[in-house]
Amino acid sequence: MACESINDGKLERITTGANIFGGAGKRIDVIMRSKGLISSMFFCEIKTHDTELLSMTPYRAGVYQASRELGGGVAQVQKTASKAQQLISSQLRTRIYEEDGTPTDIELSTTRPRQVVVIGSLREFTHNGAVNPEKMSSFELYRTSIQDVEVITFDELYERACFIVEDH
Repeated sequence: MACESINDGKLERITTGANIFGGAGKRIDVIMRSKGLISSMFFCEIKTHDTELLSMTPYRAGVYQASRELGGGVAQVQKTASKAQQLISSQLRTRIYEEDGTPTDIELSTTRPRQVVVIGSLREFTHNGAVNPEKMSSFELYRTSIQDVEVITFDELYERACFIVEDH
């Protein structure tokens, strides 16, 4: 999906403010909009390339649970997207405004924003050049079971970018 910044190029945003009616405010690392006739929201939470994907010790033999940072990143992007969607859910489309209240020509669809967590590296699952199948399968089972959130590692994102650049 081709995306661009909401308006001024700044990607990190406060999506909902803290107040006595709405609770805690939510800040997201990246909020963008898809390019095209219908522009939808895209939320992304970014950790670091060396953030652990799984807990170091197995939960049970051969079973590894998601790390605190991975589980927290998924929960964070879900909550932020949910709060933003609730805020503007009374309309199918919403207009973006400048900080001074001036309306822009940007309108966003408010249906099911795309959510991504960029975190860690698949190299975490290798030892002496071989992949640990128990760790890899635990990670794959976790990330494919999450609804509405794509979990992608930095090395996967790099390979995806290389493919796009090579293809053009």
